[in-house]
Amino acid sequence: MTTSSPPPLKPQNDLLSATGTTVFTVMSALAVQHGAINLGQGFPDYEGPEPVIRAAAEALLDNRNQYPPLTGVPELRAAVSEANRRFYGLEIDPVSEVVVTSGATEAITACLMAVLNPGDECVLIEPLYDTYLPVVRMLGAIPRLVRLTPPKWELPRAELAAAFGSKTKAILLNSPMNPAGKVFTAAELAFIADLVQRHGAYAVCDEVYEHLTFDGWAHIPLMTLPGMRERCMRIGSAGKTFSLTGWKVGYITADKSLAPNIAKAHQLLTFTTPPNLQRAVAVGLGMETSYFAGLSASLQAKRDRLAAGLSALGFGVLPTQGSYFITADFRPLGYTGDDVDFCRHITEAAKVTAIPVSAFYGPGEGAPSHFARFAFCKADAVLDEALARLAAWKQARTAGVRAAG
Repeated sequence: MTTSSPPPLKPQNDLLSATGTTVFTVMSALAVQHGAINLGQGFPDYEGPEPVIRAAAEALLDNRNQYPPLTGVPELRAAVSEANRRFYGLEIDPVSEVVVTSGATEAITACLMAVLNPGDECVLIEPLYDTYLPVVRMLGAIPRLVRLTPPKWELPRAELAAAFGSKTKAILLNSPMNPAGKVFTAAELAFIADLVQRHGAYAVCDEVYEHLTFDGWAHIPLMTLPGMRERCMRIGSAGKTFSLTGWKVGYITADKSLAPNIAKAHQLLTFTTPPNLQRAVAVGLGMETSYFAGLSASLQAKRDRLAAGLSALGFGVLPTQGSYFITADFRPLGYTGDDVDFCRHITEAAKVTAIPVSAFYGPGEGAPSHFARFAFCKADAVLDEALARLAAWKQARTAGVRAAG
């Protein structure tokens, strides 16, 4: 009797197999390999508020470590509701209109899952966080990309209007915006809101940098505009608000007509989030307003420190109204390669890591290729050392060019 060999394994998921390793992982690994200061990935190198951390530690010891409610512990849902009222005048039911997630990335996915069907169209604004496109495509929906370009990052209204159509189900809006550092204006938000309403669509609002705005810029949730409350899913992040990115606690504010589907998606993704961390975040959201003002003031000072140093070195530094990031044009330095080459080069030669801005654009022609994104959410001494390394690199490079000439 002869036996035939089994057939080869069938292909795995096409989209995931075609998706490369994220640029953040690649550049962070390169930073470790070369002993570089990592100004690429956006996480602070300092701890969050002591009362919040202490609350998390103490909450581990009071026998509430089993499954918390699917949508979040009552303390955090109440705190999210109160924060909406306190900062934006939104009246939110903590029982039926708040869902706690394991980070904002999960929150974004859950919100998209809640409203998108295969074949629906979702409007995305470039530059964009690198999970947006893959998640929309994994859901079988069709992304419609609208591009903002440096240095002003102005909203192209005609192009945005053209991206909306009869199949548009949602727009995914990030403000304050990563990596552009843009805070959308009241007029821009009103234009977006009008499009959403005229097309019977929803808005997934990634607002993780809501408390990290500078120079008097104020974040305006799209949800606060007339007619938008029942259409918006507003996402916040304890990681960004309390400099505790490793905790991965996010929270969604959504109308009671949307929250049940979001909760079902959350149940399929992670089901719940560690209860001690949830309770600690509730403590944080209840902190005095001075904490939130101090957070933005501290980060604005770090932004100014890095921006001044990069400008002194010859970079073309773009304005940053919010977030953790500065975008800088490296062409004035005489570097003629693209942004991927530049970020690899300074990681290896200057021992400082940044992220190429082209990584925040989808496939296709025309993405800017001469800008690098630097994170300034680091200790002042780290920022100063990074600038000193870049200065030494520039000096050596200049000397090398002169010697070659």
